[in-house]
Amino acid sequence: QVHMEESGGGPVRPGGSLRLSCIVSRHTYTHYRLSWFRHAPGKEREGPAIIEDDGDINVADSVKGRFTVSQDYAKTTLYLQMDSLKAEDTAMYYCAAHFREEGPCYIEDALERGAGFFYTWGQGTQVTVSS
Repeated sequence: QVHMEESGGGPVRPGGSLRLSCIVSRHTYTHYRLSWFRHAPGKEREGPAIIEDDGDINVADSVKGRFTVSQDYAKTTLYLQMDSLKAEDTAMYYCAAHFREEGPCYIEDALERGAGFFYTWGQGTQVTVSS
């Protein structure tokens, strides 16, 4: 069974940085796509933060220029580098995945369907930005 574990969250002051990691283990799928979502109390879930096929990083407008996504394909680990953090970035951050036995996981589907495209989720890691 696939296991996904996020780490790297915690308290941070405004303007600070954090790097989240999501380690995916025990999977044998050839085709998969990983992403980050976040969910703050009283707000809608936001995401995906995802790497497109051409290498471009797709993130929400609210974090553009501050957050970036990278992936170590050999280790099946996804990262979220968060800089210039703001109080409004406070949320639970989740790693989400779509695995497929055959055929590619189209980025267009991921972007169109959002959270509904991803059916394997980690437990989340809390990020709290506060002075």
